[in-house]
Order: sequence, then structure tokens, then C-alpha cells
Amino acid sequence: MIRLATTSDLKLLSPLFDGYRIFYKQESDLEAATAFLAERLKNIDSVIFVYEEGGELIGFTQLYPIFSSVTMERMDILNDLFVSPDHRGRGVGKALLDHAKAYAKMHRLKGLQLCTGYDNPAQHLYESEGWQKETDLFYFWKNKE
Repeated sequence: MIRLATTSDLKLLSPLFDGYRIFYKQESDLEAATAFLAERLKNIDSVIFVYEEGGELIGFTQLYPIFSSVTMERMDILNDLFVSPDHRGRGVGKALLDHAKAYAKMHRLKGLQLCTGYDNPAQHLYESEGWQKETDLFYFWKNKE
């Protein structure tokens, strides 16, 4: 079952989020992961959907809002998608992607943007689900203060 995450999910969600960060070569920091997620949920900065099975959270996706001034529409960045390694290959990731797309349609968003690592093996899933790889260049400025 996929549902919206709440602060009561932090104990089960934080290890998944920490695993997601480790996948992207970050140091494990469960305390900071919990604080980060708690702040997102408290401030309603993002939408987090969790996949729950038998009282266990086995996957999640997190959407952050962005806006286009040109088209004057909201779209979301599907910033995080993670499925516990023990539950991969069972359609959990696809179900979370489908849920995010349904959410975008229901809220009349322009669309969803997804950013992933160039070596992420899930790219075949994204492409099979109708996601188009963009060829635009993205720039990033990093605040070093």
C-alpha cells in the first residue's frame, strides 16, 4: 500500500532515507537523516510517499515543488526514489513512480522532473515508464559559505 508519510513514520522511514543517501555515496548519519525528514514533514517542504507492506516501510519517494515562471505552472522534482534492497525487482519502484504521476495529474502539475546518477541501474525503469531523458544542460552554483 502506498500512502503519504507522516511524522509517525520517522522511525521506519529514516533508515530507508539513510540507505538512499548511502546509495549515493554519502556517509551514514541516521540522526541527521531523521532530523532532515522531520523538518520536511513539519514544514510541508516536500511530499513523501511510502510503500508499506506488513507494517514495514520498504520504499519511498519524495517530491519537492518548483515553479516555471515562463509557463506559470508548478511541477515537482522527484528527488528521491528508493526501495529496500531486499524488496527490489517486485514492482515497488514502478508503483511509487505511478503514484507520483497520479499525484501530479490530480494536482494538475506541469509534470515531474527526475534527476539520478549517471550509473543508476534504475534508468531502464524510468525510460520504460515514459520518462524522457533531457539533453538540456544544467548548471549548479554551490554556496561555499
